Amino acid sequence: MSADFPEADWRCFKQVHKKLVERYCTSILQELSAISLGSQGTAHQRYLRAFELIQKRNDEIAHAFDDFRRSTACRQLGIMRRMGLLADEDLSGFSRETQERVLGIASL
Repeated sequence: MSADFPEADWRCFKQVHKKLVERYCTSILQELSAISLGSQGTAHQRYLRAFELIQKRNDEIAHAFDDFRRSTACRQLGIMRRMGLLADEDLSGFSRETQERVLGIASL
């Protein structure tokens, strides 16, 4: 599959990957902040909610970002798109063929 993923798209993928993992982690930290600084429940209950959120988001990060290979880039982009992380603007830097493949994967 890596032969089907053009070099220009791979370079774009590396940039988008870095940008989106940073974007997603920022949103997770905002969620954690809202939980930890909130007034709902005891400190222990807020801690448990924060811990559950970290576990859930860690699984999502692993699914979308951890298999960093050229042969899995389209699949990862599709997952990122399905998660609402990959915007049209991010996708626009890829070749038309890669865009179509990513959108196809995202719609599954």
